[in-house]
Amino acid sequence: MLDHVDFAVTDLARSRAFYEGALAPLGMSLVVEIDRKDGDGHQGSGFGFADRPVFWIGAGRPPSGRLHVAFAAQSRAAVDAFHKAAVAAGGIDNGAPGLRLRYHPNYYAAFVLDPDGHNIEAVCHSKE
Repeated sequence: MLDHVDFAVTDLARSRAFYEGALAPLGMSLVVEIDRKDGDGHQGSGFGFADRPVFWIGAGRPPSGRLHVAFAAQSRAAVDAFHKAAVAAGGIDNGAPGLRLRYHPNYYAAFVLDPDGHNIEAVCHSKE
């Protein structure tokens, strides 16, 4: 079981704005900001539910190569709303909302590339 995910992004402000818009339809919001000017210099943004961040982005050199993060959606409508909001927030469509039968009969997902080109997904496994 994962507790949280954290990775660096090229432009923290730009990525924070993207994820604020993209994750809102999934019920996630920005819950923590870190700016340790007097310590190790780390700057980061934590997204999650209430006061518990589960998804972090931070200033720095982003990972190279393939990075794919999939967020659970409570409904197919939430997947649709994620895709629309993520594209409106500057993401690039990487797979419109729809069934992905190659995974299983109820795998309903949408994919968007974030500002650093990482593949971000929202997925619902429920029948509708």
